[in-house]
Amino acid sequence: MATDMFFGAQPVLFEQAKQLREAMTPAELLLWEQLRQNKLDGFRFKAQHPIAYFIADFYCHKARLIIEVDGGVHDVPEQIEYDKNRTYLLNELGLTVIRFRNASILTDINQVLTTIRSYLS
Repeated sequence: MATDMFFGAQPVLFEQAKQLREAMTPAELLLWEQLRQNKLDGFRFKAQHPIAYFIADFYCHKARLIIEVDGGVHDVPEQIEYDKNRTYLLNELGLTVIRFRNASILTDINQVLTTIRSYLS
């Protein structure tokens, strides 16, 4: 099992991750404001973080936790299947993946943070 925080991600993913950080959605920006600079109980999160073949919306290496922020595109059957397979592969690396809908973040950020904290403890 890889112990580095990138799990062998290729250089092209780092450039794509940079582009994604520059184009974060309103929900991602709101959540990032709560996670950045170790604000959530001292845990360090990275935004748009390359892991293996994927880019996680947010990643905490210490907790081995990935947070995904999902919009409407994640309701399409093909995307549902892709997300399911992606989560399986990330779980195989020993990582936990949790998902939040954009609307949940935008309307009840405190509940989202409470849920995230439950995975950190």
